[in-house]
Amino acid sequence: MKTKLLFSALFLLTIFFSKAQMDDKFYQPDKVMKPLEFSNPSFISLPVENDTITALFLKPQINTKKKTVFFFHGANGNVSTYQYITKPLVDDGFQVVMIDFRGYGKSTGTPTHLNVAADGQKMFEFLLNKPEIRNTKIYIYGASLGSQIAVHLTRENKDKISGLIIDGGMSSFADIASVHAPQYKAFINQMLQNVYAAKEDVKYTEGLPKLFIYSQNDTTIPFSQGQEMFKNASEPKQLLENKAEHIQGLKDEPEEILKAINNL
Repeated sequence: MKTKLLFSALFLLTIFFSKAQMDDKFYQPDKVMKPLEFSNPSFISLPVENDTITALFLKPQINTKKKTVFFFHGANGNVSTYQYITKPLVDDGFQVVMIDFRGYGKSTGTPTHLNVAADGQKMFEFLLNKPEIRNTKIYIYGASLGSQIAVHLTRENKDKISGLIIDGGMSSFADIASVHAPQYKAFINQMLQNVYAAKEDVKYTEGLPKLFIYSQNDTTIPFSQGQEMFKNASEPKQLLENKAEHIQGLKDEPEEILKAINNL
């Protein structure tokens, strides 16, 4: 009887700790797509395990820049939710790839910290082989929660990347969770200690140009997390402040931000 109870207790603990990274608290996907505001959008699909992840490929009218931006969006919605960020980039002549991870938009499955990282790498490698992308400079753009996979992917592929852009990004999953539940900070840090953290990964992007876009008016991600990210990053780097709400800079103050991105 004692052996059976012990086995049951261990089984329950295993289930608890397997979910302890609190994936469902961070990812809030939406399947409903808003009408797209681009003239020639196309979707790309990639099978992963038993699921499919998708990306929205956006081309400018004239691609004079020969630059491609891989865009990783925030926790809510799907690629169509963040068109207001990528449309100024496309209008300015950039190719943009917006990636929806499992569960978001047209992608199937359920997102977790682990499969988001693995799927991001697979989609990145897959898209690099597309003729339209192969001979362009690659820039990684992470907005809000997307900062985590953006910096992690950049660390793992920095020899293939020409620049990193972080827009209102959290310094780590643990840091932002602790902001909202400070009484559980020690527990949160323990549960998320093995999950990739942008503030650590950014230390390993030496020599790569980096742009950090943050606002002191941001009530979602504390400005202090942007300061920590910037402090941990090596040169060359730029911290560009704006007065907008969370990740609204390219909507409210596009000129200065576009100028900084073009100068990367």
